[in-house]
Amino acid sequence: MGRKKLVVASDFALSFMWVCSGVLLKSFVIKNMTFSHSHFGEIVKISFSIANMFFYAFLSKLFRGGANNPLATLVDAISGDFHNFLFCIGSRIPAQVIGYIVGVKLLIHNIPEVGRGPRLNVNIALGALTEGLLTFVIVIISLGLAATKIRRNFFMKTWISSLIKIILHKLGSGLTGGCMNPASVMGWAYARGDHITKEHLFVYWLAPIEATILAVWTFKLLVQHMRKDKTCSKRKSD
Repeated sequence: MGRKKLVVASDFALSFMWVCSGVLLKSFVIKNMTFSHSHFGEIVKISFSIANMFFYAFLSKLFRGGANNPLATLVDAISGDFHNFLFCIGSRIPAQVIGYIVGVKLLIHNIPEVGRGPRLNVNIALGALTEGLLTFVIVIISLGLAATKIRRNFFMKTWISSLIKIILHKLGSGLTGGCMNPASVMGWAYARGDHITKEHLFVYWLAPIEATILAVWTFKLLVQHMRKDKTCSKRKSD
């Protein structure tokens, strides 16, 4: 029971810290660096983003499973038993959502010019398709990294994951914000008062959740197929 409380507390803390650090890093680059809109400025932003992801990957490892993204928690929930599923859905994901809401509220209160978070710039269907595809890709890649020898190499695993996330974010930023994190969007949407709109629920919650479930099932089928091929090849060789 104590470990579960620690995981929930770390989910809240990591979510709170993630939204705050992300906004503060962007503000630092934009305000304090005159080259923020140049190519070199983009490289600096990406470098800061990667360093930030490494820091939180280390914190997640330190907290033994804490996460700041409900989709990563959902993967764990689907892969585990029913008790773990209820724990993730009923405790961990709400803690992450609350962490983002508190973080965004604090940011807006202290830094009013911080902005209003990601917005949907296309219709609902295209937005849902975009977030769904981005989520499907990142979940498949994350599962692949966790299933290979790379999972033992913290640096390489985090490096590849960070680069993929940045690329996917850039691809979707002009359409939906390229979020791939329902709780993060929920924090900003709650602050704006549009967190129960059809656009928010369909694009930033339903589509990523369905894509995550589909990605987990697809990955399991691929792994099973590869194992069958290996067993068949071994039998033929024998």
